[in-house]
Amino acid sequence: MTFGRLGASGSEIPIVRRDGRTYDLRPLTADIDGAFLAADGLARAFAAIDEGRLDELERTDELRVGPPIATPGKIVCIGLNYHDHAAETGAAVPSEPVVFMKDPSTIVGPFDDVLIPRRSVKTDWEVELGVVIGTEARYLDSPDDALAHVAGYVLSHDVSEREFQLERGGQWDKGKSCETFNPLGPDLVPASAVSDPQALGLRLWVNGELRQDGSTGSQIFPVAHVIWYLSQFMVLRPGDLINTGTPAGVALGIPGKPYLREGDVVELEIDGLGRARQRMVQA
Repeated sequence: MTFGRLGASGSEIPIVRRDGRTYDLRPLTADIDGAFLAADGLARAFAAIDEGRLDELERTDELRVGPPIATPGKIVCIGLNYHDHAAETGAAVPSEPVVFMKDPSTIVGPFDDVLIPRRSVKTDWEVELGVVIGTEARYLDSPDDALAHVAGYVLSHDVSEREFQLERGGQWDKGKSCETFNPLGPDLVPASAVSDPQALGLRLWVNGELRQDGSTGSQIFPVAHVIWYLSQFMVLRPGDLINTGTPAGVALGIPGKPYLREGDVVELEIDGLGRARQRMVQA
């Protein structure tokens, strides 16, 4: 069973899929947002299907696939969280998670166009495991407590502009928060359906050429550690998104640095979380 949102941008319909069928979630919630997740919405959706309280939707393949969650309160990102990615960028392996924020309005659908910013010369790709928080987490005692606060997992594309990020004052947020820079989805997969978030393969292609092929098992700081760590510095609230880092293979680390240009097509996938495709368009 997976969750998603279908329809035009700003007017998406919340849906749940099970056994090849798509059900309308609007009898339960106006959207897949923090309030829905905090109220045990995923479990209530399962029960509603079993009880026949949700209508099945037809011809859903004709609708745009939106991001599977509504705009979150915050997007928190972890940089340099794979050993091979740190090595390819020439960075030292961090002793603590590298944390930065990303504008929540960057979230778009998994098949929407990505806008290359004006004056950009170094727009880069990053396939990442996204973690969606389901219950409030603050000052967790241990990483062992962390995964209980996860609603689900999602395929996330942390698009980055490296010049803005690294050469324009040292503020990473500038290179991460450009319009459309976080395609998300297609699905929100409940945490109960992911037996081990540290055993997921991640892959990304640019114009059909495989560029990234890694595993979350190579993360420096596992998902549970990241959630515990962040909870020491901020309150993680239902609906918040955590991007947990990217494996090697980004343009920044490739000889010749083949950054994205207008017309390029990026495809990406994570085991069990679906596949996405975006075309690059000049802003």
